[in-house]
Amino acid sequence: MFPSIDVFDEDEKADHALLEAVADWCDRYTPLVALDGKDGLFLDITGCAHLFGGEEVMLRNILARLGQMGFDVRGAISSSPGLSWAVGRFGSGGVIAGEEMADVLGVLPVQALRLDEGMIASLNKLGLKRIADLLAMPRAPLARRFGAQLLLRLDQALGMNEEAISPRRPVAALSAERQLAEPIQAEEHILSMAGDIASSLKLSLEARGLGGRVFELVLFRVDGRVFRLAAGTSRPLRDPRRIAGLFAERLNAVHDELDAGFGFELLRLNVLQHDTFDVLQNDFDGQGAKETSLSDFIDKVSARLGSDCLQVYRLRQSHIPERAEMLTPAISAKGEKQQAKGGETEYSFTPRSDRPLRLLRRPERMESFAATIPDGPPQRFRWRHVVHDVIRAEGPERISPEWWLDDDNVEERDYFRLESDTGRLFWIFRLGRHNAGKPTTWRMHGFFA
Repeated sequence: MFPSIDVFDEDEKADHALLEAVADWCDRYTPLVALDGKDGLFLDITGCAHLFGGEEVMLRNILARLGQMGFDVRGAISSSPGLSWAVGRFGSGGVIAGEEMADVLGVLPVQALRLDEGMIASLNKLGLKRIADLLAMPRAPLARRFGAQLLLRLDQALGMNEEAISPRRPVAALSAERQLAEPIQAEEHILSMAGDIASSLKLSLEARGLGGRVFELVLFRVDGRVFRLAAGTSRPLRDPRRIAGLFAERLNAVHDELDAGFGFELLRLNVLQHDTFDVLQNDFDGQGAKETSLSDFIDKVSARLGSDCLQVYRLRQSHIPERAEMLTPAISAKGEKQQAKGGETEYSFTPRSDRPLRLLRRPERMESFAATIPDGPPQRFRWRHVVHDVIRAEGPERISPEWWLDDDNVEERDYFRLESDTGRLFWIFRLGRHNAGKPTTWRMHGFFA
């Protein structure tokens, strides 16, 4: 019937990606953007409309710009998400004033209340096809016949029951942006503008006594595409020069992926995570300067190569030796050491002095000879095909399994410190006990200096 129509197979993933891209573009109007099904968006513009000349002007701007991109779009603004959804999908759109809500809603079909198909079919069978038909009826019979869901949807549409919008992205604690009269493309211009925005953001951070830990630079391209660059720091930061330096490393890392196209028209700098900023004076011996240099190095390398490229050992509260420490990114570990004072943290304790400096990655099996008593230390043992004679021994120190793991395969260990005739110090343990009826085995676990 219509030979000129082009028909394509539906691609749900591509459609969802496109909707996500449109949602990213809408971030220029408000950070509170939520997805609505497969083809809609919710924007919470509370406190934002005056920045664009009011609700009428803002709505016309959004619809016109999306229309220029090739989208067939309709939108509505009201004090109720349910009413905006109904008017946007089943009405003519526009801005609905508070006193007009019931009149505008009444002329719409019952499908505009976001009810399930079974309830809609039941309402239509009874001749209740318009929302005005429901508004004119007593609420108690409606609740008995159709349940509380119908009244809930009515109240949400009329603004009598508040409905929260869950944004698709975490809302930044602090944010600053710059709308450009002329789009920019060059990397040096982007960094210069990022430094200017960071300078305006510094005042807000200083007023709150905070420093940023994770920053996000959002670049809005003129054709609607949005790029997001995130960079973390090892300690709270609010120096504009250093913040711009972080994004210089990020831009170098993503140079091939960042297509400026015809330029960026809007730049925004978000503080996604922050922490208390402690102002410290450097020591005369330069120790403070050295510490700052280390932080700069960690921040720059992590920004360019990723947060996992530099790792440090972090203490963990476990009495099992091989579980008492773990590798963690240096950029996050340094910040955790500087948590607020007044409470113990994972960094507030030090390892025991009677532990060896070196632990094997996995305890290795060894062969024991001539124990003095059944549960005593060996007088001689073979490890890695070498026999060692023991001249001194200390122990045992019993380490029980972590009972909360509920692992029956883990046995308690009896640890001994041994000194061989060559002067080497070993840390070994025995699994099992003679009086328990289980065979005993010995393991080499570490070495002392």
